[in-house]
Amino acid sequence: MALPEYEQIARFDRSKTSAFSTNLPVVEEADASGRVAALYDHFKSHFGRPDVPGILKCFATHPPLLEHMMALSESLIFSEGFLTRRHKEMIATLVSSQNDCAYCADSHGFMLRMNGGSAETLCAIQENKLRSPSLSEAEQALLTFVEKINGNSQAIGPADILSIREAGWDDAQIAEAIHVAALFATFNRVVNAFGLPSQGLLPLYESQVANSSLENPALPTQ
Repeated sequence: MALPEYEQIARFDRSKTSAFSTNLPVVEEADASGRVAALYDHFKSHFGRPDVPGILKCFATHPPLLEHMMALSESLIFSEGFLTRRHKEMIATLVSSQNDCAYCADSHGFMLRMNGGSAETLCAIQENKLRSPSLSEAEQALLTFVEKINGNSQAIGPADILSIREAGWDDAQIAEAIHVAALFATFNRVVNAFGLPSQGLLPLYESQVANSSLENPALPTQ
């Protein structure tokens, strides 16, 4: 199930981007062995990415956790579910931006763009302008709910659930939004604590959109 966003990453010149954690060592590809090396190889071949993302290298410090997180990400994040990929990437970008996680905000902002999110939508989410006209009323309600999950989950009550239902989301979608938001809060904390820098994917993407979209008409621009 090669992902278009990972195929796009393979086209980028990333020679000037940093990939090293600054706080705690991670398991680099050259140092991986046994089960970790096999999981790294599976990730690259299965998803079509030329390298292993830094967040997996963090989880590889505990190999069973790496295996479980890869399976969880594949089934919950990198798939169409009760929510679309685009809506999941909206949630991921919002939570990561609110948690000041440069690595996740960049990578999932990039994935949001690759899954049909406009530049205006991305900017609104990054700046926490959740009443932006670039978001539908249903999306505004979804992201406002996600904002509360991330920042004040203990205050969520029946009225919050009723409000998001009235905006058009069903219970399965609401539950999935909770799971995705909570998972990214975990990802953000792991990445920030390890000291993982941004991959710089969004600047590369926007540069390619500006300079070569006519040569690559499949590249989403809206």
